[in-house]
Amino acid sequence: MRFEGKELLTASDEDMRQIRGNDVAMIFQDPLSSLHPFYRVGDQLVEAVRAHRDVSKAQARDRAIEMLGLVGIPEPRKRVDAYPHEFSGGMRQRAMVAMALSNDPKLLIADEPTTALDVTVQAQILDLLQRLQTELDTAIVMITHDLGVVAEVTDDIAVMYAGRIVEVSDKETIFAAPEHPYTWGLLQSIPRLDGPRDEELVPIPGRPPSLINPPSGCHFHPRCPYAREAHTRIDPMLEPVPGRGDAHQVACLLASDVRRRLWTALKAGEKPAAAVAEVGVPGAPAEGTPATEELQP
Repeated sequence: MRFEGKELLTASDEDMRQIRGNDVAMIFQDPLSSLHPFYRVGDQLVEAVRAHRDVSKAQARDRAIEMLGLVGIPEPRKRVDAYPHEFSGGMRQRAMVAMALSNDPKLLIADEPTTALDVTVQAQILDLLQRLQTELDTAIVMITHDLGVVAEVTDDIAVMYAGRIVEVSDKETIFAAPEHPYTWGLLQSIPRLDGPRDEELVPIPGRPPSLINPPSGCHFHPRCPYAREAHTRIDPMLEPVPGRGDAHQVACLLASDVRRRLWTALKAGEKPAAAVAEVGVPGAPAEGTPATEELQP
């Protein structure tokens, strides 16, 4: 795991203290529990500034007021002395954004930053992050289950399952031509406003695996409608999708032409079982080992 060429997993504690909150900052999903209830919001911003900058308390307070104003808190000179419970949910999240950006980080990690907010405030926070990204030239890693958020704010997407990246590409490709069965499941579980009103969502069967003792082979195979016997033994690695180069990579044993035919059938409204029957892919290990030409080496 590297940041600007520096290996983070072997970095010293002192190096990590310099990086955290300074070069790399984070917004957590629950601002109420992330802000200390006993301390004023401004004091917490001042502490974040002085931890990484050699400035006086007065200078840090001025920076805190500046950042509260930057993220859209009204009357920042007055609100800087408020306690977290005196802020609304959206204002608390804005305060968290201000705290994260107070030292001009090069990378901002946003962990489900809109989960606890209503839809209107979600849109405001997302607009705020996009504006600040442009103004401050900060890269943002957005961690979220909300594909609406993903579609609105991202450039590149890494789809993760059981702690691993199973597919990575630009946003347009992931939504238009995904190659991994888990990505298909995510996209098929989104309600659509342009479809029939009685259309049923297609849930992903089963339960997420244990990260302590994950399944053998492909971690997704117990929940995958397209798994074969080989998937229980072989752990697929990320590989470039044929014809798309390194910009689109997927970790799946199904051959690319099989995946594309399956996705075409799913987009046409077929359920997974019907898509398997149409494409001619065995649906489960019990149905027999698949033909070798349908698996990548």
